[in-house]
Amino acid sequence: MKLNDFISENKSLIGLIILMAAVSFANANFLGVDNMLNILRQTSINAVIAMGMTFVILTSGIDLSVGSILAFAGAICASLIGMDTPLVVALFATIMVGAGLGATSGVIISYFNVQPFIATLVGMTMIRGATLVYTQGRPVSTGSHDVAESFYQFGAGYIFGIPHPVILMIVIFAICWFILSQTRFGRYVYAIGGNENVARLSGINVKKVKILVYALSGALAALAGIILTARLESAQPTAGLGYELDAIAAVVLGGTSLAGGKGRVFGTIIGALIIGVLNNALNIMDVSSYYQMIAKGAVILLAVVVDSRGKANA
Repeated sequence: MKLNDFISENKSLIGLIILMAAVSFANANFLGVDNMLNILRQTSINAVIAMGMTFVILTSGIDLSVGSILAFAGAICASLIGMDTPLVVALFATIMVGAGLGATSGVIISYFNVQPFIATLVGMTMIRGATLVYTQGRPVSTGSHDVAESFYQFGAGYIFGIPHPVILMIVIFAICWFILSQTRFGRYVYAIGGNENVARLSGINVKKVKILVYALSGALAALAGIILTARLESAQPTAGLGYELDAIAAVVLGGTSLAGGKGRVFGTIIGALIIGVLNNALNIMDVSSYYQMIAKGAVILLAVVVDSRGKANA
């Protein structure tokens, strides 16, 4: 029984190990240190967004605007860096922009009773439009000066051989894990996802918690935009297209229930790594990008089916 419980709780981790073992047999270079660091670097952006998405989905919500927030925040950040704004000010302002956009969705959902899917779909469209208007459809360069050189380190720097984006991912994971497992706010998030009416009757300020959850999602999407902009040394107006789907996929693959109230941020990290390993493996095997989309969809569908059967048998 204990073994069954362990397998049930760690399906995503077991799946990741099996996937990595299978790919390593197919390509001996897969488990090389350089390739592993490359996978972690590529996964970091999706993982950061997905950790914010985990909070949203735990409340039985959804946030389709994160890809657009990433693009808009990246454009704002590139502009500020290009104007030689102090680095800390530029980063803080960018994250606050993301938090504000996310909080706006939370207000619309909480106070106007708009379904999260619709509210964030509208946000996705409007924010993407605002990004194109702001950038006039052209990339925004960060320039070349001392502040820009420091900013580039967010995307290209290393500490003890570990890429900065990977370290940021680990730090964000630790913070999100602490919030969800060790704070009252985390308990409120689970309670709302479990039964919103009961949570409200028990004295939880459901509207406030939801607004904070969407603000957190927006802030982490903005942070992901900062990382991507630093890596590219410019902000692309089309950045983040489809990123919301990858984030949702990572959360689902990690075992978080789309119905809310059940899930772990650790599972989300594993889910993001599954997507990262799968993408890397298909690239190594020189599989067409068209087939990669089919393979990714099949893996996500399999995860949802397994999760659904597990609930049915529980």
